[in-house]
Amino acid sequence: MKNQKWLNNRTEDAWQVLRIQGEFTKGFDELSELEPCISIFGSARTKSNDKYYQEAIKLSKLIVQSGYGVITGGGPGVMEAGNLGAKEEKGISVGLKIELPFEAEANPHINKLVSCRYFFTRKVFFLKYSQAFVAFPGGFGTLDELFETLTLVQTGHMRPVPIVLVGKDYWGGMVEWIKTTMLNDGKISEKDLDLFTLVDTAEDAMIYLNSKLNENKPNF
Repeated sequence: MKNQKWLNNRTEDAWQVLRIQGEFTKGFDELSELEPCISIFGSARTKSNDKYYQEAIKLSKLIVQSGYGVITGGGPGVMEAGNLGAKEEKGISVGLKIELPFEAEANPHINKLVSCRYFFTRKVFFLKYSQAFVAFPGGFGTLDELFETLTLVQTGHMRPVPIVLVGKDYWGGMVEWIKTTMLNDGKISEKDLDLFTLVDTAEDAMIYLNSKLNENKPNF
C-alpha cells in the first residue's frame, strides 16, 4: 500500500509538471505581442472611496497617456482601480488573475485576461512583460510581489527596472526599518536603497517612472 501511494504521488507530480508547462505556454502565447506595460500591485481589499484607489486610477491614466499599458493581478481593490484607469483612457488593460477560493471573478475593466493556477507562473508573466513596477499599499501578496522583484533586480537575475512605492504613510515605516535595521546591520548595501523610490502621489510616481524609463530607452 505504501508503494502504491508513492507511485500515485509520482504520477501526480508528472501531471503537475505538464499543467505548469501548459500554463506557461498559454500565457506566453497570449502575451507575446503585448506592447510595453507597467505593473501595478496593491491590496484587493482597498475600497473605491480609499485615497489610494483614486491614486491608482490617476496613475494608470497617466501610464496610458505616457504610451504604456497597465498590468494588474486582475482582482478587486487597487487592481480594479488600475484596470479602470487604463480602460477609461482606452489603453491596454491586462489582468493576470490567480485562482483563489475566496476571491470572485476578475474585475470588469480588463481587455486582456490571463488566468493562472500557480502564483509562480503569474509572477513570471508580471516580470517578463513589465517595464516598471508600482506598489500601492497592500498585504502579504503585495509584499511578496514587491520583494521578489527587488531580489531579482538586486541579484542580477532580472534587468534593472524602476520600482515605485506609493504612500509614504503606509510604506514609510518599512523603508525606515530597511535603512536603520537591514542596512545598519549589514544585510544590504547602500546601493540597494536605490532600487526603489517612495512617493505620495500618482503624479510624482509618473515623473519618476518617465525619468527612469527614458534613461533606459535604446538609442537608434
